[in-house]
Amino acid sequence: MAMNDSINILNSAYLAVEYIDSFLPDNPLQQPFKNAWNYMLDNYTKFQIATWGSLLVHEVSYFLLCVPGFVFQFIPYMQKYKIQQDKPETWEKQWKCFKTLLFNHFFIQLPLICGTYYFTEYFNIPYEWEEMPRWYIVVAQCFGCAVIEDAWHYFLHRLLHHKRIYKYIHKVHHEFVSPFGMQAEYAHPLETLILGAGFFIGIIVFCNHVILLWAWVICRLMETIDVHSGYDVPLNPLHLVPFYAGARFHDFHHMNFIGNYASTFTWWDRIFGTDSQFIAYREKEKKQKLMTKKAN
Repeated sequence: MAMNDSINILNSAYLAVEYIDSFLPDNPLQQPFKNAWNYMLDNYTKFQIATWGSLLVHEVSYFLLCVPGFVFQFIPYMQKYKIQQDKPETWEKQWKCFKTLLFNHFFIQLPLICGTYYFTEYFNIPYEWEEMPRWYIVVAQCFGCAVIEDAWHYFLHRLLHHKRIYKYIHKVHHEFVSPFGMQAEYAHPLETLILGAGFFIGIIVFCNHVILLWAWVICRLMETIDVHSGYDVPLNPLHLVPFYAGARFHDFHHMNFIGNYASTFTWWDRIFGTDSQFIAYREKEKKQKLMTKKAN
């Protein structure tokens, strides 16, 4: 009975979104995107699209999303939004980070990306424009992928903090007490494999078109670069996502090393009480700000 109720709720939600979508104006970018997509299908093989296309999406998205945080360090006005203002970025750290990223991207992640074509073939994942799901389906699937990845990340990340194995693997990622966007994927190769495995679980569950692979890559990079940015910028659209952790939540993890283990959402840390130190820290901050205001 409960299963039927859940299915009915999902069907009703789908019909409601579809009804609302029918009133929205046509997307002016849809036809150019369709033309580009069909051009890609006509001129490249599925292997090339799945492998080199996925690599291109990852690399371009990663470094473009890193640009705002990188630029912020040169803008005095943005310094008031930096969370750890006493720990500015240095060229030495950023260069070290960049070199490690290139190694991880091309020697760890690229071999995994090379398996994308065989994954799509094994599960008969379509590439055709006509088979592409509507935008709201892709958004819902990306949210589902985020929920699954967040659960995987919480428990495996917490395990990597165990005192017997921390110094061998996860300590690399914590070399930067004050994180910056480009550092999001700065990690030991084993950590890249262990935590990165959570990315693929949602794909296995939800993927019904190759577009989800790329949409989920972009969404995941957007989230992880944002929480590692080191800046808590107001009017961040990601804060509209329910239970979104954000930069302050994860920045505290780098500063404190204990607690706030989840990647995207706050519920696992709340359930297991691993956000208690963060909550106490935020309360202390609020009291200090209140005292400063009264003193002025």
